[in-house]
Amino acid sequence: RALLAMQTPGDITRRTGAMYLELGQGRGELHVIMLGTPIIITYPDFSAINSLTDEKLSPLKQALLLYYFLHSSGDKADGTWIAFSELPQGRIYSSAFQGYTGDSIAKQIGMNLDVFHSACTRAGGRAHEFGDASYLFSALPRVELMITYRLGDEEVPSSCVMLFDKNAGCYLPVEACAVLGSLLTQLVLRYI
Repeated sequence: RALLAMQTPGDITRRTGAMYLELGQGRGELHVIMLGTPIIITYPDFSAINSLTDEKLSPLKQALLLYYFLHSSGDKADGTWIAFSELPQGRIYSSAFQGYTGDSIAKQIGMNLDVFHSACTRAGGRAHEFGDASYLFSALPRVELMITYRLGDEEVPSSCVMLFDKNAGCYLPVEACAVLGSLLTQLVLRYI
């Protein structure tokens, strides 16, 4: 928070895509959408609330946003999709990440692709042509994730993989990408 408070709102918004609302001399609000939820982050103290409920965000979500504001480079999405293991330092966590994201979704969906379509749509995903079914999610401004599903058969089980835009590492360290993937998985599973 102290490092962020030394940055101007203009610099932060330029790098992150957040919107800034000036409230007075040296204070204001940064507005972002995180996985479909509008968030207000106060400036310069960087405390975050859900703007729909006025509830303070959990420490985990606040930390995720702080990482986002601190590490964002301003690079645009590349449009190239990569696995978690291809993120900087991602190979270390890739098996665990797949277990609590894609494998969790595939376990709940099985062969019922209609359930996948419904859950992803209700979670705010936009259909994308990749695999048997895929959905894009705007996780944060300039940070998109894709969940792709491949139906199995009698011999090969169905599989689900979460992919990141190639430039996701320009916005979040790998641990924060893992948290973001976990939050998206929980959101999708809520609608199954």
